[in-house]
Amino acid sequence: MKARVTVTLKNGVLDPQGQAIEGALGSLGFSGVGAVRQGKVFDIEVSETDPAKAETEIKAMCEKLLANTVIENYTIAIDR
Repeated sequence: MKARVTVTLKNGVLDPQGQAIEGALGSLGFSGVGAVRQGKVFDIEVSETDPAKAETEIKAMCEKLLANTVIENYTIAIDR
């Protein structure tokens, strides 16, 4: 079973990398771009065939390693 985990900074957490990207896009001539927020995407394949169990397993991965839950949110999309 495959899943996509998207990790983003929580609202209110400063995002210097996003600000740098925003500035760079402006320097490259892309006007009207604002409030860029960067994140991470993980494509994960697990051997579990039950979608509920797979999601539980991937959630544990997020909580323990993939996301810093103090400052980041994550979403899980299971590809059935």
